[in-house]
Parts: sequence; C-alpha cells; structure tokens
Amino acid sequence: MIPVYIVVFEDVLLLDLTGIAEPLRLANEWAAEAGRPLPFDLHFTGPEDRARCSLGLDLQNIAPLPDTLPAGSWLIVPGAAQSRESYAGERAQKLVAWLARVGGAAAWRMTVCSGALLAGRAGWLDGRSCTTHHDLIDRLRHSCPAAKVVDNRIYVVDRGVATSAGITAGIDLALWAIGEVLGPQGALAVAREMVVFARRAGADPQLSPWLANRGHLHPAVHKVQDALAAAPAEDWPLPRMAALAHTSERHLSRLFAEHAGITPLHYLQQLRLALAEKLLADPQRSVENVADAVGFGSAHHLRRIFKQAKGATPRRYSAE
Repeated sequence: MIPVYIVVFEDVLLLDLTGIAEPLRLANEWAAEAGRPLPFDLHFTGPEDRARCSLGLDLQNIAPLPDTLPAGSWLIVPGAAQSRESYAGERAQKLVAWLARVGGAAAWRMTVCSGALLAGRAGWLDGRSCTTHHDLIDRLRHSCPAAKVVDNRIYVVDRGVATSAGITAGIDLALWAIGEVLGPQGALAVAREMVVFARRAGADPQLSPWLANRGHLHPAVHKVQDALAAAPAEDWPLPRMAALAHTSERHLSRLFAEHAGITPLHYLQQLRLALAEKLLADPQRSVENVADAVGFGSAHHLRRIFKQAKGATPRRYSAE
C-alpha cells in the first residue's frame, strides 16, 4: 500500500480535503471488490489534533505531523478557505517549515487550490511548472518567483510534484493519480462511482466552454445559456432564443454582449465545439456522425468551424 499523508489544518477548505481523499478511498473499495491489494493507506495529519474546517465543523483525531515519511509516501496539501489570513500566522509558518523538512522524502507531493502557496513557500515548486486556482495565479507568481506558474490548467505534473487548480480540480488530480496506480480501468471505475463522467485532463482549461461567459447575474441571459447547454445539438435560431428570453432578437444580442461578452450564436458554437471534441475521441464515431450529433449538420460545416476556431481539422481530435 502507498502511505498517503493528507495535511489537515485550521480553516482547511473541506471540499479541497474530501475532493482528493474520497476518490482514493473509493479506489480502495474498487480494488477490494476486484480482488486486488488495497492501493492507498490514508493518513490525516496536521499541526494540531483538531481543526475547524471552512464550514465551521471541527475535524478531530488528526494525527501529529510525523518526523519522517515512509519510503514511497505521497504528501498532499489541500487549501484554506481564507488563505490570505490563514497563511499569515505562526501556525502556517510552522507547517511550511515541516513541509520543507520532510517533503523531499515523498515519492509524490500534491497540492489542491491554495495549497500551492504553502508548497511554494516550502520550496517544492522551485524550477517546476505548477498551477493553482485562477484567482491565486498572480499571488503564486509573486510569492514563488522561482516557479514556472502555468495559467488555465486543471492540474500540472512536474517531476514528482503535482499541483491542481481550484477546489473540484482536486478530484481530477486524484483520478489522474489513481490511474497511475490502478490504470485507466480503476480511474474510470472511481469516476463512474462519483458520477464524474467527463474527466478533465491537466491541459484542459479551468474555464471550459460550459462554465465560461457565465460570470454575470442577468436572469434572461442565464435562462438562454441554460437551455443551450442542456441541448446544444438542437436547432437554435436566434428567434427561438429570443422567445425563450421574452425579448427581441436584437435586444437579446445586446444583453449577451453586455453581460456574457459574446453573441448568442457564438456561445452556442463554443458548446457544440466542446461537445464535438469529446465525441471525436470515440473511435467508433466518424466526423460526419459527430457533426450530426452536435448540431453542425454536416462534416463540411464542422470542419470549417474547427478550422476557424482551432486552426486545425477535426481529424486531429479524432481517433480515426
């Protein structure tokens, strides 16, 4: 079994913690059911035996920070809910000192979200490519100038150190790690159990087309975006979108430009392209089949849109 040490501390973001720990636990369950040895031996360790998490719940029975790590260990650092305040005190300084002292013995060192800021202060990221939550990228660059901070990535792996972006990206990092140990079959089994059907690779953007252009509060625009995201392959002429928003076509276009920063048709096109990329990874699907499935109508239309948007043909993304 791989000894996995997950650090728990005051103000730890609960979803950071569980998002990477729960997939590892489920991987153990899958391995047991498959008659395979359990892969992960989970340990929750921290500076104190009790810590209040981001939701105000007290986490108890936290083991003391070990003086040394066993051979082949993994060391995982989740983030804090209020990292600027939480990482400024004496507690954080002691934790960083421990990470710097024992971290080098770990076979893998991993971080979720703002945990990268602690890792950077401990020297883990010097000379390595890394990432963090998109709101923290500038802070990481400033606090860790020796690191090669990468924007817009779900996770980055570089020579025994893996860093992930905000919160749920820890799930994607955990699934990658499980795949390294149990292979794709094990990772897929855990993804299915967690109902995470569309796994994201490390190079996938943090703000996918399904999430981008949604940072606004206009209810009519959100209503149309929700409808397009739910059924991107359907026929969506502008009059249909406008009727859904109870406004004119011209006014809907204005609303999209003002609040979403994109036209309604361009937004729909981005969703269809994202769906097409996923379907093209299936070797059983032809370009023609995918074009019809996502609403482009013809392979010629899909190829033209792909060329305009990505500078490449759909065949580059397919398994054909």
